[in-house]
Amino acid sequence: MMQVFCSPLRYVQGISASNQLAQQMDAVGMKPPVLLVASKSARSQAEKAWQESMKQLGWEFSILDFTGECTPKEIDSVVARAKTLGVKSLVGAGGGKVLDTARAAANICNISIALAPSIASTDAPTSALSVVYDEQGKVLEYRIFKRNPDLVLVDLSLIAQAPVRFLAAGIGDALSTYFESDACRLSRKPNMRSGLSTQAAFALARFCFDSIIADGADACVAVANKIVSPALERIVEANTLLSGLGFESSGLAAAHAIHNGLTMIPSTHDFLHGEKVTIGVLTQLALEGKPRPFFQDIVRFLKSVNLPTRLKDLGIDANDLNVINTIAKRATQPGETIHNEPFPVTAAMVADALRAADALSAQV
Repeated sequence: MMQVFCSPLRYVQGISASNQLAQQMDAVGMKPPVLLVASKSARSQAEKAWQESMKQLGWEFSILDFTGECTPKEIDSVVARAKTLGVKSLVGAGGGKVLDTARAAANICNISIALAPSIASTDAPTSALSVVYDEQGKVLEYRIFKRNPDLVLVDLSLIAQAPVRFLAAGIGDALSTYFESDACRLSRKPNMRSGLSTQAAFALARFCFDSIIADGADACVAVANKIVSPALERIVEANTLLSGLGFESSGLAAAHAIHNGLTMIPSTHDFLHGEKVTIGVLTQLALEGKPRPFFQDIVRFLKSVNLPTRLKDLGIDANDLNVINTIAKRATQPGETIHNEPFPVTAAMVADALRAADALSAQV
């Protein structure tokens, strides 16, 4: 099997980066007219900057409001609008589900795509993958595309204005990257691009972990006070670029499969992706039998950034075996990334690991 490493064509991060949206799109060869799919929050904060940037280049553009969920219906709606307008480029602006929707629509339309996250809550922006949900909020499928985004543009000014919960969720999502990358490295299972990992991808995953542990708590303090600090700059890069490159080119394993299992439980639907992935990380560590002192260190870190460490934090009773078994069954269905672990994994093992991780976390 070949080694494969993928990345976006261009990554731009900085204060007031929204002011350069059209110029950065132009720098990678993207063309007007442009359809910009935006969350309500991103539009309210950055629309004037987008307008001025597009005006400077004389680019025609339209804005389509995002409805809130990356579903097949929403993707088809964006595709229909893009085709009606005859656009040559598409921009997604907002949170992870907006970006996933825009990416999927651009792939169907075979047009260029730029992604402008307004929160640093996931590692979705740099990848060629969209997580698609059904109307009830359950994970339906991963859609993997032929190409990564042409441009990822991260405006630190917007990140600093967002609720700190979003940054913490991004830290939870990014925390999984090293552990899942290591599992795929040991098992020699394929990454998200159907190839083996490279030394570069694994090194990025490890650097992502080190950055998160070093700067995560300080970055959360900065956002809580709406400050762009050096720690925040490093964490946004870790959450977005390092984690994005690391997971896509190294691979996913138990943590994200357990996240998918958690989405089967209605009480988890109001929690962010990274908050659920955090429980997946702890369960993966228990499943792999990591030493207790290391496990406890991770729990202490998660508590320092106000991320969930117990099933009850997601509204789940660890003693409700029907719920636990539902999660475990979904996490281990055929084709799930949990089978990238370097040993066979069964639903019974996951059920035990969920409860073991919960019990170990309770002792910290």
